[in-house]
Amino acid sequence: MAETTVAEVMAEVMAELAELEDPKAREVNEKHGDDHGVNLSKLRALAKRLKTQQELACRLWETDDTAARLLAILICRPKAFERDELDVMLREARTPKVHDWLVNYVVKKNPHSEKLRLAWSADSDPVVASAGWALTTEHVTKKPEDLDLTGLLDVIEAEMSDAPDRLQWAMNHCLAQIGIEHGEHRARAIDIGERLEVLKDYPTPPGCTSPFAPIWITEMVRRQHDN
Repeated sequence: MAETTVAEVMAEVMAELAELEDPKAREVNEKHGDDHGVNLSKLRALAKRLKTQQELACRLWETDDTAARLLAILICRPKAFERDELDVMLREARTPKVHDWLVNYVVKKNPHSEKLRLAWSADSDPVVASAGWALTTEHVTKKPEDLDLTGLLDVIEAEMSDAPDRLQWAMNHCLAQIGIEHGEHRARAIDIGERLEVLKDYPTPPGCTSPFAPIWITEMVRRQHDN
């Protein structure tokens, strides 16, 4: 009976996702590499209604549909996944939004996150490696005692300029976070950013902070002092 129930709910959910599809939203999302047209506020509302359903989440993930996978991330139990399951899921998550949500909403809350951080950071696939760097960036703030910050800066200095886009972005975020959180490394972090010039010319909307590390670090430190 339970099998039938999950199958029925699955069919209803996929039908609802199809109804939520908006061609204009898809057009905007595709510019960022995301192949779905579902408004994320509506997706979150659907997830809130469904609540946590691990089996349904796994079924939704298996569809390989981006909107379904985003919904799966929102209704799953992050601690229920084994390390190998998350490794496979990350390698399957090739659109930026699915990748980011999986790392931030699931992997960070999973007991295997540290082992995955270490493994992914050294992976030859730059998209997988970017997930490792995203987890490391969180450690820079929450568990810096686990890290060799000088060593991280050495790697960033040597490799960030030539890294593929997703990996470069993640390494740059880590560089900025080190500079923001750790005053003893701030001057070097700013110097690395200035010399490498990664994201220096990134188009930044009015009122937003540039991702160029020297500007980002300086602005966030200023805000900390103002508060």
